[in-house]
Amino acid sequence: MTEYGQDEILELIWTLREESRSTKSRLMERSEEEHPDRLLEELVHAGLVEISGDDVRLTRTGDERARGIIRRHRLAEVLLHNLFDLDSSQMENSACKFEHILTTPVTESVCTFLGHPPVCPHGRAIPRGDCCDRIRTEIQPLVTRLSDAGLGDFLRIVFITPKSRKRLEKLSSLGIVPGSRLRLLQRNPSYVLQLGETTVAVDRDITDEIYVKRA
Repeated sequence: MTEYGQDEILELIWTLREESRSTKSRLMERSEEEHPDRLLEELVHAGLVEISGDDVRLTRTGDERARGIIRRHRLAEVLLHNLFDLDSSQMENSACKFEHILTTPVTESVCTFLGHPPVCPHGRAIPRGDCCDRIRTEIQPLVTRLSDAGLGDFLRIVFITPKSRKRLEKLSSLGIVPGSRLRLLQRNPSYVLQLGETTVAVDRDITDEIYVKRA
């Protein structure tokens, strides 16, 4: 059995524990792996899981490994949801692949990029990482929607998620493209942006699709 399958079982045990339903019978019922019973035996033999009757528990080592898997998976869900607006099925399938390729440094970078989100799109808690502890007193994420930026801030566009190609073309014609520098001058009645010597007025639905960081 592969390490991938073991990780899926560990992840499911963590999830069932959150639901207060961490039992072997429930695990067998919920698992989508081909041979969950064999995977569970491997995890017990590796000292990652303990079984007592129908009760299934993570050992300290198993809990640490499952915590990392859950953290990567749920951060991937937030990333895919915020950037690509995927439906639940697409988001889940892609997040399952992401969780197995994200290294610790990349995971920390993703978490910082997203502003250290406390929960995934499903409302489940995302285990905190070292990067979250280091910025405990900070409340602003590294990248934000232009709509949430501070008035007068010097900003650089990181990426844009337009709802249509026509809107993307319109923004490009105005010089609103990734890498452009701007300032947010006004929010009401429209958002007024300064790009070089030019000022542009746009609606809130457009600024919601523009992600920026401080220049």
